[in-house]
Amino acid sequence: MNIEVVTEQVRRSLDGVRHFLQEDGGDVELVRVRDDGIVNVKLTGACAQCPMSVLTLRAGIERALMRDSVEVLRVEAVTE
Repeated sequence: MNIEVVTEQVRRSLDGVRHFLQEDGGDVELVRVRDDGIVNVKLTGACAQCPMSVLTLRAGIERALMRDSVEVLRVEAVTE
């Protein structure tokens, strides 16, 4: 896996879903792309405290990233 290529794919995918999050006062930041296919993101703004954030992470963000990059196996939210 070429981390730089996957990271760029992930950044483009996040840009594609970001406007949906921003419409509700939230956002997402890329923390890192790990070499095991796991992407760490940080939900910010309204998304950080939203009870629907797990659904947003899995059905929105993770689905988009996995669709756009076969190397992405999972997306996990971090709070750091």
